[in-house]
Amino acid sequence: MSDSPDLIVIRGRGRVSALGTDAATYAPVSYAPFQTQAVGSHNLPVARLPATAEAAVAALQRRYPAYRQLDRTVLLALLAARQATAEAGWNPEATLPHTPLTPNIEKPATENQQPITVSIGSSRGATGRLEQFHADFLADGAVAAASSPLTTLGNVASWVAFDAGSHGGAALSHSSTCSSAFQALGNAMAWLRAGMATRFLAGGTEAPLTDFTLAQMHALGIYSTFPAADWPCRPGAGRPSTFVLGEGAALFALEKVTAASLATGQRTDEPVFVLEGVGFGFEAIASKTGLSPDGQHFQQAIRQALHQAGCQPANVDAVVLHSPGTPAGDASERAALRAVFGEELPAFLSNKWLLGHTLGASAALSLDFALHVLETQQWPAAPFVTDLAKATSRPIRRILINAAGFGGNAASVLVTLL
Repeated sequence: MSDSPDLIVIRGRGRVSALGTDAATYAPVSYAPFQTQAVGSHNLPVARLPATAEAAVAALQRRYPAYRQLDRTVLLALLAARQATAEAGWNPEATLPHTPLTPNIEKPATENQQPITVSIGSSRGATGRLEQFHADFLADGAVAAASSPLTTLGNVASWVAFDAGSHGGAALSHSSTCSSAFQALGNAMAWLRAGMATRFLAGGTEAPLTDFTLAQMHALGIYSTFPAADWPCRPGAGRPSTFVLGEGAALFALEKVTAASLATGQRTDEPVFVLEGVGFGFEAIASKTGLSPDGQHFQQAIRQALHQAGCQPANVDAVVLHSPGTPAGDASERAALRAVFGEELPAFLSNKWLLGHTLGASAALSLDFALHVLETQQWPAAPFVTDLAKATSRPIRRILINAAGFGGNAASVLVTLL
């Protein structure tokens, strides 16, 4: 760990995905949590929210009149943010996502004493509302007055800040494709270390299961041909490609603390998660959907995260892979890991075989999965042939999490359990 006396700690986290909203969503599963969606002449597997999470989305829309017009991407972020801020104790009156909400409340959550800075990453943003507004325009030539503000990427973070009751804190939304959530984590670390924020809510959200987005992914030739009930997303399994699209969000409540204050102020029964490093890598490649065989952007991101933390590769116990189930992408990431770690590789982990690839939310959901592994020392074993670890003989105290996106960008986060 870095010699800095200041630590960036994760005070709370929230998530929503095909596994629901519960923190214990990674218990061993006996069925594939995927559904089938018809897109043109194709039946594609997708990782859609379960009924309990759908009920939470519906309840949230009833909570405040303006929420009824929000894009699903924003609503998923609100669910995860409410859980993260409540767990952090920033807004103890906040209702957790799985609890019924009072409809038509005329104001957001109670104002916080300290402003919350918000940074949200999303690859596509408000794609559902954008596509609907465009379809309406093609049908009758009319455009709703709210169409522009409801479809800008910036409206994601601004609504999260509003719902959290934050006044005066910055609200930033951005996209760097599938590493977007870790760009948000990088903002959090930089702002907190610089004293530009005291409470930072960061993560990613995506609701891409529209016919048009699914058709785009299918057109790339990477979509899984396995049926929904047969574990269609298979990271590390080789050919054929098994990319499957999912939806979800994960957000994290972060603060900067001194090691001394942490030792005196933390309950002994609470895990302490420290965000040690956020590294970025970029490579200029002609194909904006491709990547180099040796994963140069992965290597750069991983080394940068390790350098920030003052951590040697041998001290990393596990890696939550980006690994979307595409043969070229999976192989490139593993080549990068061999270049950094040598032959003594950490345990390889993934949650995409349970959640699908949630684009701009995927890195955040991977981090949430990593924290679950750190806290419980357990994870479900994939029921197909893969290089993902089923178990490990060493305790897992430090995890590296990778993400990458179109355009040659990658990001890596290093997190440890004190």
